[in-house]
Amino acid sequence: MLAVLTSLNFLNYVDRNVLFAVQPLVQKEFRITDTEIGILSSAFFFCYMIAAPALGWLGDLFRRKNIVVFGIVVWSGFTVLTWFANDYWQLLFRHTIVGIGEASYATIAPTLIADSFPIARRGRMLSVFYLALPAGSAAGYLVGGYFGHHFGWRMPFMIAGAPGFLLALVLWFLPEPARGQFEAKEEATARPGGTPLFKSVAGLFKNGAFLTASLGMAMYTFAVGGLQVWIPTFLERVRHVPLSKANAIFGLITLFNGIVATLLGGWIGDRMLKRNHGAYYTFSGIAMFVSVPLMVLAIYSTGALLFPAIFLAVFALLICTGPSNTAVVNSVNAGIRSTALAVNTFMIHALGDAFSPTLIGRISDKTSLPTAFTAAFVAAALSGFLFLYGARFAPRLFGRAVPAEA
Repeated sequence: MLAVLTSLNFLNYVDRNVLFAVQPLVQKEFRITDTEIGILSSAFFFCYMIAAPALGWLGDLFRRKNIVVFGIVVWSGFTVLTWFANDYWQLLFRHTIVGIGEASYATIAPTLIADSFPIARRGRMLSVFYLALPAGSAAGYLVGGYFGHHFGWRMPFMIAGAPGFLLALVLWFLPEPARGQFEAKEEATARPGGTPLFKSVAGLFKNGAFLTASLGMAMYTFAVGGLQVWIPTFLERVRHVPLSKANAIFGLITLFNGIVATLLGGWIGDRMLKRNHGAYYTFSGIAMFVSVPLMVLAIYSTGALLFPAIFLAVFALLICTGPSNTAVVNSVNAGIRSTALAVNTFMIHALGDAFSPTLIGRISDKTSLPTAFTAAFVAAALSGFLFLYGARFAPRLFGRAVPAEA
């Protein structure tokens, strides 16, 4: 289950980032502005976040695996259909529809993994799953940069989408883990003597642990989403690095840091949790504050300092991927976890990367691309504050994790 879902998540992020690698080629063919390029990503995320709550709710009512398979087929099908996009509006339609497929996957797949492993190992296992985010993103730049240069910008989308059909078939025949089978029998509480974690959807909005983690992730997603869309274009346009070289180097930086930082963050989070129930929040907050000066250095560095600065900034951003997502998973009862992740998905994209690429593109059109990145710096600082504040609400998981009663 972990291997198949991680592989699908990998393809998911390859598809998302292929566009960023080839967008100068798309702009050249369709003659569109930075704002219009940003709208492609925003349209995807608006559809993604609108579909997520309904699909997450269905995931708490019906067999989750079947909903995920449906989403994969939709996503893979419309990704392959990119080959036939002949104008900007057809590409925009494609980007919008794949959001539905990815929403079903992103909101439910983490719950299947959470129910496959004990709480004490959950952070590390979810870090493996979310390892696909930087690894797939890096592969998207590499695949898009190479195949886009040699075979045109449509070919990388075919490479990203086609394998999804095979993985969907494999997933269909895998047994689904029992819901909440590794939850502790004792209730998790928001603080010693506090109120038990809420088991209803309405309770999510009274749950400080869930809200602060989700808002912190939203600001994190704003920053990361904006940067990953525009960094290859920035390197080509502002630093005059050839596009194929920019994609290759940035892809390799993302790949290396994604593997090392994501796994390291999950391991550190699990280790810290033994001594500090707010570890996932505290660690994520510190990482985000450290990332701000490193991002500034990366954007305004030139010459030999440019890529080392980008390397450090990417490391600081990606190291909190596992802890921040695990904080959300652990903040809610297993019975509404799919719904909670759907609400989380809506929040992080509605306040994050649903509009940050367009906003950065708009500021870039009016001023310059380096100036436009200021929005990402501010969002990262807000993320750090929200995570550190959220540590006070982090749940304590009492007792030894045993199979939950039916």
